[in-house]
Amino acid sequence: MENLFEQAAANNRKAPLAERMRPKNLEEFEDQQEILGLGKPLRQAIESDSLGSIILYGPPGTGKTTLARIIARMTRSHFDTINAVMAGVSDIRKVMQEARDRRAFYGEGTILFIDEIHRFNKGQQDALLPFVENGLIVLIGSTTENPLFTVNRPLLSRSRLFRLEPLSVKSIERILARALVDKEKGLGHYNTDFQDQALNYFATTANGDARTALNCLELAVISTQPGENAVRYISIDSAREACGGRILQYGQKDEHYDVISAFIKSMRGSDPQATVYWLARLIYAGEDPEFICRRIIIQAAEDVGLSDPRALMVAVAAAQAVERVGLPEARIIMAEAALYIAMAPKSNSVVAAINAAQKAVEDEIAMAVPEHLRDSSFARLEAIKGNIVQDYLYPHNYPGGHVNQQYLPDNLIDRIFFRPSAAGEEKDRADFINKEQGKK
Repeated sequence: MENLFEQAAANNRKAPLAERMRPKNLEEFEDQQEILGLGKPLRQAIESDSLGSIILYGPPGTGKTTLARIIARMTRSHFDTINAVMAGVSDIRKVMQEARDRRAFYGEGTILFIDEIHRFNKGQQDALLPFVENGLIVLIGSTTENPLFTVNRPLLSRSRLFRLEPLSVKSIERILARALVDKEKGLGHYNTDFQDQALNYFATTANGDARTALNCLELAVISTQPGENAVRYISIDSAREACGGRILQYGQKDEHYDVISAFIKSMRGSDPQATVYWLARLIYAGEDPEFICRRIIIQAAEDVGLSDPRALMVAVAAAQAVERVGLPEARIIMAEAALYIAMAPKSNSVVAAINAAQKAVEDEIAMAVPEHLRDSSFARLEAIKGNIVQDYLYPHNYPGGHVNQQYLPDNLIDRIFFRPSAAGEEKDRADFINKEQGKK
């Protein structure tokens, strides 16, 4: 159950608007129908008070802590809260001892909510394992990070994961509208008037984060001086000043991988529009330009390869130019290189070739280098011993600078590693290889 301190905080008009406007039940909870819709397993478990250990993850402002508080109101178990930023192993032990006593003396279970569980180190997470496993506590963890990267595997295996998605613009607009009419907890005691699209601006700029939208709304209303008839008129400009620009959800262990993956796959997929968009997201979020340039260089070799050898030259030149120029102008250089990769013909034949060759090195017997390819000192040594070594045929002594001779070890003669595609300039190389193969 929610304690008196939590109730006092919720009713304190000095608390932030987002804190005061937290939903009190599942009916007021916006979105998240995939996990909290009628008949969904999580909702049924909450309503029947039969919840098992869960980890809620997703961007800020999507309702993780709010959902935990709703569960606290609905459960018959004792509800404890720990913030991973401030708690240590000693706090965990204290909670567990109290849970043991509660079960032994009163037959009462314990639900433990750990906010920002990703802040717990491995030792702290391991300290929870036996108590989650034997059912002494039901764990509710919340995190803005991907739990697959930040939560121990044993703890994950004992919990169900539920992702909360960013709220839709319509949902945030409904939340803002409720705050504007609520005279007890919200801003209903202010007389406000909004310019067309001003309220929508708060909802769209928040990027699915209800807390951000409410904080911006509160600042805009409070900082606006009343005009005629004590009305506070909120213009688009006022809304922009209150928001201070769009805030992207970009965690280094979650969105970082998703956005860079989208950027890479857009270049590979030859979509210049998506390529430049995801690049802009990376730059806006403060990603290291050196990291972005490394990815562009890799894509030039991996996905373009010899179908357009200039792609690698462009990518390397861009990386050097970015290092010299720096932001903000470096964004133009990165865009030029990324767009070149996106619009270049695609071939991964180089990747297939080196992978196949490495597999041969790992799987096949490493036979000796053919005698005629060895260092000249080998031929001199063999001559001293009276042995005759096959002569190396110098290609430039032959028409076209090419002559057929064995280059692979004896056990790999005629093995094909590099198979050029028909894309771009690789077609010419395919024609050359096919012609030479025909001569053998």
